[in-house]
Parts: sequence; C-alpha cells; structure tokens
Amino acid sequence: MKLLAHLLRRFVQRGSLTVIDHQGGVHRFGSGQDGPAVTIRLADAAVEREIFLNPELKAAEAYMDGRLTMEGGQRVFDLLHLFSVNRQGLAAHPVQQALRRAWRAVRRWQQRNPLGKAAENTRPHYDIPPDFYRLWLDPSMTYSCAYYPTPEATLEEAQIAKMRHIAAKLRLEPGMTVAEIGSGWGALAVFLARHYGVSVTSCTLAPEQVAVARRRAEEAGLADRVTFLELDYRNLTGSYDRIVSVGMMEHIGVAEFDTYFRKIRALTKPGGFAMVHCIGRMSPPGTTAPFIRKYIFPGGYVPALSEVFASLERTGTWCADCETLRLHYHWTIRHWRQAFDAHRAEAVAMMGERFCRMWDFYLASVELGFLNGSNFVFQLLLSERRDDVPVLRDWIVDEERRLAALDAR
Repeated sequence: MKLLAHLLRRFVQRGSLTVIDHQGGVHRFGSGQDGPAVTIRLADAAVEREIFLNPELKAAEAYMDGRLTMEGGQRVFDLLHLFSVNRQGLAAHPVQQALRRAWRAVRRWQQRNPLGKAAENTRPHYDIPPDFYRLWLDPSMTYSCAYYPTPEATLEEAQIAKMRHIAAKLRLEPGMTVAEIGSGWGALAVFLARHYGVSVTSCTLAPEQVAVARRRAEEAGLADRVTFLELDYRNLTGSYDRIVSVGMMEHIGVAEFDTYFRKIRALTKPGGFAMVHCIGRMSPPGTTAPFIRKYIFPGGYVPALSEVFASLERTGTWCADCETLRLHYHWTIRHWRQAFDAHRAEAVAMMGERFCRMWDFYLASVELGFLNGSNFVFQLLLSERRDDVPVLRDWIVDEERRLAALDAR
C-alpha cells in the first residue's frame, strides 16, 4: 500500500477515502469535509500497484473484475464522486503529470480514424444489441445530450425538446434536402422529415443503428423521404440545403477536424448552412481519459473550443452562431444512469456482470464530468458566407414554440 498511499494522501483533499487492503489493513485519507465519505476494499497487492501507476484506467478495470469492491452498500458512483471533487490533486501528482505528458505526446496516434479504422472503432460501443439501449434510453432511443426546458423535465420531454431546438435552428422548408452525419437510431431524421416534408440522407458506421433506423422510417411511413446509409461520412456525396451532425464530431479525432469541416462545406449548397452538436471542454486541449479511450470510445476526443475554432479558421468557415449547453448533459446522463440502475438485472441477464460494471463506471464518470469536470456541449451554425444564417436568433425560439404547439394538438 505504500505507493498507493503516497498518491492518495495528495489526491484526497475533500471528503474521505477509507481503503481496506488485501491483508485487512485499514487506511484513511482526506479531511472528511466538503465531500463524500467512501470505503473500498482491494483484493490483492497487485491491484494496489496498478492503481498507483494508472488510477483512471486500473481503478475501472479493478472494479469491472471485482478486485475493487465498494463497502457499506455504496456504489461506484460514490467513489467517482469523490474523484470528481478531488481531480486537481490527482493531476498534481508527479507520476500522473508524467503519464499525462506521455498521453499528450501520442494523442494524434490514439485518435487516428482513417477510413476502415473508424468503423472498427465504433464496434465496442455500437455493435451492442439495440435491446440493451432500449432498457434505459427514452422511447426515441436518442443517445445524445437532451435539451431541458427545466431541470424537472422528463428524459422523453427533454429529447423531444432537443429535436425541436435543432430543427428550429436549421430553418427548414418543405422540399429541402438534408444530410445527417451520424444518424444514431434515426429519431432526428424521422422528426425532420415528418415535421417539414424534407428529404434526409443519413449516414453512420454502425450496422445495428442502420437496421433500427430504417425500420423506424418504414413504420413512420417515411421510407421514401429518409435514407439511412452504412457509410463513412467522408464517402458521402451530393449537395444539400442543410447539414446536421449530432454527437459525431467527438468520434473523429483532432487530426480529422479540418477534413470534417471541409466535407461539411463540400456537401452544402450555396446559401445553405450546417448545425453541429458536439461535446466540448472548457479546459485547454488535452487527451481522452484512458478508460473511455480503451473501453467506450476508441479513437474519440472531446475538443477544446480553441481547437474547433482554429479548424474553422483554417477551413475558411463562418461560425454564424455558437450556443453552449452546460448542465444539460449532466441532467441527461443522470436520467440514463437511474434508468440503467432500475433495469440492471435485465442488463446483466443480457450482457453479463462485467459488462454492466463497465457501464456502471462509464455512466457515473461521464455524469460527474458534466457536473464537476470541464465538459459541456456546444452547438454551432456554420456557413460559407456571413449572411447565410439570419443575423438575429429570434427565429429559433419562435419556431420551437410553433413545433411545441403542433405536437400539443
């Protein structure tokens, strides 16, 4: 425990952490104030060394494997809450500083998503039976940040509000053509086609999503207006009035940002524009957390706005509007985590205990990242010319209200 204790003494400043080691020894760290009190048990001496060297990855793997267990009825959420309010202490430790320098040195290699590799990187997260996601997503199966009119809104209400918000920003008219980069399970494309009479061409690299999305369009009677393609966005062709991309930019890696924005420009008709919705960080450019990189989103990266706007500058793209959604994803993931917990026994029967422990860790860590960390969501309107998008934002709220009134009938 000597090495791990050295780290934990510097790490835990708020709240307290009690560690029961593999020999039954009890070690306490922290002030006990201004944070949660958490107790864990470690199964062997090796896991103590592993967590010291790479706590963000090895603590997750130890929990997944049952070598790190929670005591007194606590959940892994409690441990990650303690981590989230003490993250500065962890980052200040010399070993962790060295590890972060190494990660930054190879981050472009870690985020490589060339053609072919990008499809491979989607499999750990999206080649999962859709019934698993149906357990805890809202009925639309929308798997991206919702938009909460109030924090008390239900998940379903907030996801519908998100689709209205995006649709309003797109300023659509009947007969327009829309390209969607990253289709999810098809909810947004079907929403746009149903409410506006537009034609949507949507692409994703996940075959399970394509199958569900196509079935959704057929059931809605919109198969003639919505086309879902299993295709890398870089191979999408055509010319469209509007481009929409929700939750996709996070998957491409910083080396592909210029390619992504140039492709959006190439697909957009003169006078048209694009809406991009992406997770960002308010901190300077960094790297992807090792647990997320290995198990959840290989090749993914959450950018700093400085990186996004530098790419827009290089590609000669106007940012006509930028909106930041700060707590909306915290509220979204809280709903997901609570629904996952409520259906956990069914999830274990479907996917196994280790897999569900991985999702326990994932959902808790990202929820807290949007509460106590640096993450938020941004939405951009992008155009080739400065006046392709109206210069006042009034039309967005007016159109959201019109859509809400239509849905209320």
